[in-house]
Amino acid sequence: MEQTVEYAHATGLLSGIWLLVAIPLASATVLLLLGKKADKWGHWLGVAAVAATFVLGLSMFLSLRGLDAEARSAELSLWDFIAVGGLHVDFGLLFDPLSGLFVLLITGVGSLIHLYAVGYMEHDEGRRRFFAYFNLFVAAMLLLVLGNNYVMLYFGWEGVGLASYLLISFWYTRPSAATAGKKAFLMNRVGDAGLAVGIFLMFEQLGTTQYNEVFNGVSALSGGTILVLGILLLLGAAGKSGQFPLQAWLPDAMEGPTPVSALIHAATMVTAGVYLIARSNPIFSANATLQTVVVSVGALTLLIGCVIGAAKDDIKRVLAWSTVSQIGYMFLGVGLGGGAYALAIIHLLAHGFFKANMFLGAGSVMHGMHDQVDIRRFGGLRKHMPYTWITFMMGWLAIIGIPPLSGYFSKEPIIAAAF
Repeated sequence: MEQTVEYAHATGLLSGIWLLVAIPLASATVLLLLGKKADKWGHWLGVAAVAATFVLGLSMFLSLRGLDAEARSAELSLWDFIAVGGLHVDFGLLFDPLSGLFVLLITGVGSLIHLYAVGYMEHDEGRRRFFAYFNLFVAAMLLLVLGNNYVMLYFGWEGVGLASYLLISFWYTRPSAATAGKKAFLMNRVGDAGLAVGIFLMFEQLGTTQYNEVFNGVSALSGGTILVLGILLLLGAAGKSGQFPLQAWLPDAMEGPTPVSALIHAATMVTAGVYLIARSNPIFSANATLQTVVVSVGALTLLIGCVIGAAKDDIKRVLAWSTVSQIGYMFLGVGLGGGAYALAIIHLLAHGFFKANMFLGAGSVMHGMHDQVDIRRFGGLRKHMPYTWITFMMGWLAIIGIPPLSGYFSKEPIIAAAF
């Protein structure tokens, strides 16, 4: 049965979708251009920009909820981005339930991590530059999820790659940080090449990269073409989300400041691959073999992540491999198709909160232990850091799926759907 996808033109509050990307991007630009003149207050501008974006995104999300279910999408075309021969690409944005949810996650959890970073980076001489990169990261991720076509998604995709490189290697005078930044950048280029070739194939076969036109044209493609296209998209998703066989860069990203680890692993970069597959669900749902490949990658990666994480002693690397495993759960969900797409997104949202909580808790412990990261050296911290102990405990109970915390309601249904 041929699927028809249509989006309404943005009106009213939703006509300001572009501000969601423009606000953090403008803040990053100001912080970079003013240089040391903004050292005293630049961090607060960074926090305010993301917080303001969250408030605006929440208003838009609530505005969307007030519409009928079939009308809950708004598309805004700003200008012609590419117009060469048969290739026509709008610089356009799409706000619908999926992108709206990601906007709330990125800016909501992101603003809390920004606020935490004010204190964490207080004695760092590069704090203003750090917040500029932080805002740039958020702006790129928002463009990724709000783009109304695959070229716009790719534009944000590469922006996230650049910002992650700048943040992971922020303490570039440390050889380990510089190496980790290069490793993340290069491994992501492998996945990005797959995504780029997939977009080329999409245009060659369908003559468009617009979401609605691509999804409406999937039924006209052969099974082999859908399989190849889906695997290319999956390669891009695996690179950004640290899934097998491109998972090795993610734990090394711990060389950046702890707020970077929290933002990358909880609310932004690693969720991009899940978003790509969920957004492309008409493509993946059209081929059962393709779905099996996604399920296999997710199941294998969640096993790899949990086994390796159990063997690590570095508190941040334990959490990093845990992220690899949890994203594997999400890939398992989107690979199952049907109602499991929603389950994967629910787990993505829950994970954004409890994993950010645990990374920020790890940063608190590291500060208290004078940057000691070996968990074999920890013990009895509950007496000295009771608030960190309580909050970290809540995140731990959530991630292992203890009711009535969020992990129970997001992980268990995915396992049940798999069976």
